[in-house]
Amino acid sequence: MINVSESAQQELTKYFADKEVQPIRVHLADGGCAGPRLSLALDEPRDGDKSVEQGAFTFLINEELATASGAVSIDMSEYGFVVNSENQIGGGGCGCASSGSCGSAGSGGCGC
Repeated sequence: MINVSESAQQELTKYFADKEVQPIRVHLADGGCAGPRLSLALDEPRDGDKSVEQGAFTFLINEELATASGAVSIDMSEYGFVVNSENQIGGGGCGCASSGSCGSAGSGGCGC
C-alpha cells in the first residue's frame, strides 16, 4: 500500500500543472552513509510492478520491493519529498530517527 499525504499530492499537482502526468516510481536508491533508501522517479510500468492510484497520480513499485518495504508513505518536508516504509530498508549507521527507510527524494537523506 502507498499512502500519499495531502501536502505531497499538492506538490505533485503543482509539478505537473504544465506537464503531462506520468507514473511515479517508488524505488531503492543509494543512500550514502545511511545505506539504500526509498526514493521517487518518473517512470513507465514494467513487468513485476504493482500499480497504486492515489488521486490523479499512479505510483509504481516493484512487487519484491513492495513486499520487503511493507506500507510506504510519501510526505513533504522543507527539503522535498520524504519516502518512508513500514519495514526497515537497507542499513547504515548515521542514526536516523525514522523507523522507515530514512528516504527522501530531493534531499540529502539523513544529513550525514
